[in-house]
Parts: sequence; structure tokens; C-alpha cells
Amino acid sequence: MEKKYRFSWLTPVAIIIACFHMIPVIITFIVSISKYGEKKSYWKIPYKWEFMNYVEAYKIGELGNAFKNTLFITLIVVIAVVLLGSMTAYPLARNKSKFNNNVINGILAIMMIPSLSVLVPLYTFMVKINGVNTFWGIIIIHITYSLPSCIFLFKNFIESIPIQLDEAALIDGCSIFDIFYRIILPQLKPVIATIIIFTGVGVWNDYANSLYFLQKDSMKTLTLAIAGFFQETSSNTNVAAAAALIAVLPIVIAYIVLQKAFIKGAVDSAIK
Repeated sequence: MEKKYRFSWLTPVAIIIACFHMIPVIITFIVSISKYGEKKSYWKIPYKWEFMNYVEAYKIGELGNAFKNTLFITLIVVIAVVLLGSMTAYPLARNKSKFNNNVINGILAIMMIPSLSVLVPLYTFMVKINGVNTFWGIIIIHITYSLPSCIFLFKNFIESIPIQLDEAALIDGCSIFDIFYRIILPQLKPVIATIIIFTGVGVWNDYANSLYFLQKDSMKTLTLAIAGFFQETSSNTNVAAAAALIAVLPIVIAYIVLQKAFIKGAVDSAIK
């Protein structure tokens, strides 16, 4: 009873924090259903809702094509990062050698480097290998940026799995690949959910890399399509707000579906 009383104040604090974070979403929604050029407070819900802003956002911004491009890039990157990250983390977690410790320290060092600080040399390199204005080029860039943190999360989680499971499987005649795919990988569902959210949101919301490496209109992503409203429609913030809500919706749905596993994976990877 005492413990319950001790933490009872957390609920109203959590509600206040949640409401604070919902303010930009609420304002964006109000702007998206308001009439263009209407002068009123952003907090005031209009009497007549202008849903045509959503129709214009989809047609003018060509959100259908941008959505396909963004979804394709995000799916490929997430799948590649989950597979490569887990396969790399498994030997690092199981083999405690000086070389593996150096590899882990190198991964941690790479995580400290801001991605935009290497943009100029990266762009020069991508031009040399003809990677600009290609999907494979932007996919490789996102995978490279996402792998270090994903390997770190996978490694911490795999270390919490008893090594006796591996040893028992070896005695039964399983190979290393069988142990990984049949025993280790199925137990990584919580951390996989965490990585899907982290990586997926990062790639889905990416603007800087897409701006520099995807310069063709046919290859633009959702973030580039939304930015285009401030030029093509004379800074129509109402249509831009509608487009932003359309773009955010898939990520919100994904988080709602994966939230339990996401929280468990994030916590377990941090403390184990």
C-alpha cells in the first residue's frame, strides 16, 4: 500500500507530459482542417472543417509516389539492419576476445560521430560510385548510419540469453547458423521491435540525406514532398499540415502495434 501511494503522483505527471507533447499534433490538425487564408487562433477549431486540404495534399504533392518510395526504402533498410545487426552481434556477444572488444569500442566510437559532419565527403564518394539519385545509394547510407546502434542493442540483449542453450544445441548436432536462426533469433523479438521503431522512424522522417542524394522528382520521399508545398502552393500551410499528418499516420500505427515489445526491448537492451 505504501509503495502504491509513493508512486501515485506519477500518473498526473505522465498525463501532463503527454498533453504537452500532443500540442504540436493538435495544432497541426487544426491547421489542416482550416480554410486557406483564414485568420484565427491556432487553438480555435474551425466551424466548418476543410477536408479538401487532405485531397489537395495527396494530389498536388504526389504523396502516393512519395509514399511508395519512402515505404520501399524504409522496408529494405529495416530488414537489412535487423539481419546484419543480429548476425554481427551474435559472435560479438558470445566470443569474449580482445579483438571483439576492440570492434565493440569501434562501434561505440562510430555512434558518437554526427551523420551530417561527414556529409560532404560522403556526397563526394557517392558521386564517384554513381550512387546519387539511386535507391540503392540512399539505402546503403541509411544502413551504414543505423547499424552501429543496432549492433550494440542486439549484443546487449544476446548476452542475457544463457549460453547453455548454444552448448546444448551443439551437442544435438546443430551448426552455428542453426543455433542462431532457430534458437537465438526467435528470442530477439522485443529488441527487433525496438530496432524496427528506431530505424523505421529515422529513415521515414529523414530529410537531409534524401535532399542531397535523391534529387529527381520521381524519387522524392514524403519529407521532400511536404517541403515542396512551401513552393508549389505559395506556402499553403494548411495543405502542408494535412500532408504531414498523412505522412505521420503509418509510423503512429506501427508504434501502437509494437509498443509493448518496443518498451521491453529498449529496457532489456539497456540494462542487460
